[in-house]
Amino acid sequence: MSERFPGKIVIGLTGNIAVGKSLVLAQLAALGADTIDADQVAHDCLRRDGAAFDAVVAAFGADILGADGEICRQRLGAIVFRDAARLRQLEAISHPPIRREILRRARESKARVVVIEAIKLLEGALKDAVAAVWVVNAAPATQLQRLQQARNLPEAEARRRIALQNSQADKLRQADVIIENDGDAAATRAQVERAWKRLIAAAR
Repeated sequence: MSERFPGKIVIGLTGNIAVGKSLVLAQLAALGADTIDADQVAHDCLRRDGAAFDAVVAAFGADILGADGEICRQRLGAIVFRDAARLRQLEAISHPPIRREILRRARESKARVVVIEAIKLLEGALKDAVAAVWVVNAAPATQLQRLQQARNLPEAEARRRIALQNSQADKLRQADVIIENDGDAAATRAQVERAWKRLIAAAR
């Protein structure tokens, strides 16, 4: 159980870009967990009525806005994924309100198991909110292929985005559970189910 969330088991799910976190998150949801996707929370916070909108537009300029007045994530991404300093600037602005919203959703969840999926889980204060850290892992070649296919990126751009990530090895060293996700969905699901059974048994 998590000290910050009495009566709940809060799992932090992480891993670098294109390792397959979303697949594992969906499999955990199918097992009964309430899931919180930090990227979706970030979308919400960056919307025009969101907590981070004004500060991000002030920092990056009106050129990141689309015709609808919303932040265009492609335009913003084109800036931050080419400049590590600008990426850090965006994170410094957006991460505090995103973190507050994630913790609010976890507190209000009625589920026994809550999973927070966040690529930067271990680099910030969220790591102190979870009772266990699950890391999804995949070979660099698998990451590259998935990223190119999922986002229709040329190889050079996909490699640049992967290079901007914090160390996957550091994440693996801090893991309570490692899910290897180079195989098919069934192989991944078998690992998730085994870890889930251990988790529930330990909490009884």
